[in-house]
Amino acid sequence: MRTLILALGTAGALTAAALTPAAAQDAASGTVINAEGAEIGTVSFQQTPHGVLITADVEGLPEGVHGFHIHETGACDAAEGFSTAGGHYAGGKEHGFLVDAGPHAGDMPNVHVGADGHLAIEVLNTFVSVDGEMNPLLDDDGSALMIHAGADDYQSAPSGDAGGRIACAVIE
Repeated sequence: MRTLILALGTAGALTAAALTPAAAQDAASGTVINAEGAEIGTVSFQQTPHGVLITADVEGLPEGVHGFHIHETGACDAAEGFSTAGGHYAGGKEHGFLVDAGPHAGDMPNVHVGADGHLAIEVLNTFVSVDGEMNPLLDDDGSALMIHAGADDYQSAPSGDAGGRIACAVIE
């Protein structure tokens, strides 16, 4: 819900703002870091009427197919192998597009990186929201975007056998 406050004077505007519930945030972003902690790209999250549009532009990735997921905690400590990001953002589901009780809210299709190591992609995730009621990315402990070393097989629990975590971005 968006609120318009007309200029009623400073005190009136502050009082009106204090009585108005905070509007949900409809966008977020993050800086992608690699396993050494170096900044290698950016990611943005835009709420749409149909889910969250995720746009990523990342350099320096190894060529190949990589798992691309949202993880449950907004922490990307490279020294800890990005384990601080926790597991996939499950949203009460099991992992995998090929699993009847899936997919996790944070499951997304694999991404393909060319020989130049550049990833430029847009993905719509219909299972999450930026700051809404359905699986919010900006919940109390935040969320992170994760790129894995290998491909997600879309069925193995808990993370699709996608291998190590090679890049991470805290969603803010």
